[in-house]
Amino acid sequence: MTPRRTLIAQTLLSVPAAAWLIMASPVAHAQPVQGLYIAGEGGATFNQDQRVRSSSMFPDGRDRWQTGGVGLGSVGWGLGNGFRVEVEGDYRSMAYGQFATDAFHNQQVGGRRQTYGVMANALFDMDVGSPWIFPYFGAGVGYGWTALNTSVRAPGNQFNQHIGGTFSNFAYQAMFGLAFPVPWVVGLSATAEYRFWTMLGPQSHSASSWGTVGGTVNGVTQTHDYAFSTGNHDTKTDFNHSLMLGLRYEFNPAPPPPPAPAAPPVPAPQAARSYLVFFDWDKADLTDRARSIVSTAAQAAAHVALTRITVSGYTDNSSAHPGQKAGLEYNLKLSLRRAEVVKAELVRDGVPGSTIDIHGYGEADPLVKTGPNTKEAQNRRVEILFR
Repeated sequence: MTPRRTLIAQTLLSVPAAAWLIMASPVAHAQPVQGLYIAGEGGATFNQDQRVRSSSMFPDGRDRWQTGGVGLGSVGWGLGNGFRVEVEGDYRSMAYGQFATDAFHNQQVGGRRQTYGVMANALFDMDVGSPWIFPYFGAGVGYGWTALNTSVRAPGNQFNQHIGGTFSNFAYQAMFGLAFPVPWVVGLSATAEYRFWTMLGPQSHSASSWGTVGGTVNGVTQTHDYAFSTGNHDTKTDFNHSLMLGLRYEFNPAPPPPPAPAAPPVPAPQAARSYLVFFDWDKADLTDRARSIVSTAAQAAAHVALTRITVSGYTDNSSAHPGQKAGLEYNLKLSLRRAEVVKAELVRDGVPGSTIDIHGYGEADPLVKTGPNTKEAQNRRVEILFR
């Protein structure tokens, strides 16, 4: 296998595999091409060897073509969800390379093969998470024409043949490419693409020859002394591969994604929603430290949204009046007095009294669990709670 055909075979194997991996990737998303666009591409084109089956008086073999050029233009419409459709006109041209046959060798060849056609394509653009590269793949069907104007001359002038005419038939193609948005021109993208194209066959062209070499019958070369003969030059396996670079311009490109929302400002520290005021044992008087805490609570009440202030008084489980029942009743009344004293101080500091509810809970709900009849400073308290 020649190096060129090895390269083509590797391309045929690698491109569908790459396309399948991208299609199967869960992170791929549609690139929203919207509305009308135009595109143009050009590059190198390669044709695989074509099997030749000629009329009985001509030898069979294979047509081989040199690397040629390809150009195409298209007009399309993006649907905004990754899919787009387009109509394309294409042209390919390549020089005749060799007529490979067992009938003779070291022949001289000349001439050119030209194909042109109109195709309707459907494509899908993908977003793989990068803003500068968007893979795409697609397929198309249409109609094509192949025009041949070639000649073959065997050594010693034993065979001379001219092949000409135009054949037309339905064609189909598949493509895989990469689009690179041009950042300084909104809507413009550069493209790099591989494309496989073929026309249905067999393709038949007229042939005329003169000389002494005839066709092959049952594997045996027949020699005829023909001065001049005409017939057909039929070819199969018209498989074409193209590598192209191009540009695509969208007239209504999708708007750029909105900027990421700014981080919310750091909220200002919130005032405390509760305060603790502590009392000496068997006392309902406010110490200087206690008045400072009540003043802080009153100032905070003017800066927070609230509907009620609950002031709850508590005692420890010791008592200045021995006896369980008497001690409980005494502490209940003591806790209520403490709550009343704190409310009065809040009112003096500017808090409306109508917003303050007071409660006395005595020994209930201690901050610090203790044994019976234990003096505990943290349990002798009033809690100010904003609601």
